[in-house]
Amino acid sequence: METDDLLLFVRVAELRSLTAAGRDLRLTPAVVSSRLIRLEKKLGMRLLNRTTRQVDLTPDGHHFLQHSLNILEAVDQAQSAIAVSRDSPAGALKVSAPVSFARLHLAPMAAEFTQRHPQVQLQLVASDRFDDFFHEQIDLLIRVAELKDSNMVARRLATSRRVFCASPDYLARAGTPKTPEDLVEHNCLLLRFPGSQQWRWTLVHPSGRHETLSLSGTMDSDNSEILTQWCLSGQGIAMKDVWEVAPYIKEGRLLEVLPEFPPASYPITALYPHSQYLPPRVRQFVDFLVDHLGDPPPWERVLEA
Repeated sequence: METDDLLLFVRVAELRSLTAAGRDLRLTPAVVSSRLIRLEKKLGMRLLNRTTRQVDLTPDGHHFLQHSLNILEAVDQAQSAIAVSRDSPAGALKVSAPVSFARLHLAPMAAEFTQRHPQVQLQLVASDRFDDFFHEQIDLLIRVAELKDSNMVARRLATSRRVFCASPDYLARAGTPKTPEDLVEHNCLLLRFPGSQQWRWTLVHPSGRHETLSLSGTMDSDNSEILTQWCLSGQGIAMKDVWEVAPYIKEGRLLEVLPEFPPASYPITALYPHSQYLPPRVRQFVDFLVDHLGDPPPWERVLEA
């Protein structure tokens, strides 16, 4: 049963005229009459007594009028609640992001978001693995990677520029690579976990050509922050996202290696399931991230300062 038909019936009952109700709703008398007949057939009862001068409600019509008013009021309240929720989202919001990115960037921003939207209960899941949306009941995934065959909606938040870097002590001791091939002779600190390909480093030549090198070293970890600490302590060369090491580069504790052959950059993306209805809390959080991480992202602004 269409709410438009209920609204039409209510207006006819209030105005006691098919013509007046049609004029009010911008419908022809013929359309008004046919829709009321259709409504009566669906209900299996007569709602109106029609005469040439006016329309009167039957006893069933009087009874149905009150229910129609209740339904229309409930619909109006629901629409109002949705409109309010767009500005004041509420409910649980479960977000998954890589460990380092979650700690360094999302965690500091979370307080501002929840202060703006106190009815949202934000749960931040720090994980370097690609969580299962439905099994883990994740609302939003943040990933720093080139996406392949994703069946989810992807919204780009920022670009993650990567660098090869090492401490001044390590470079003084082991020498500074001059060409990509020189990396083979160095202790490369590698990120390894199931599905990771970061033991293979892809460089971009000044001509735009990509070159991929298979590298090795004496130390690897499944935790990016451990690699950063090893790099700072002079253990080797690491490939790092600028969002993770910008302050150390700014302070001179890490130096960029082979800046003319940088690693390939990757998008930072927000992923969520295809749905006709995206909860306002998810949409608001994605918009919030776009505003805070937009070009130039905050870590690049650290280096420019």
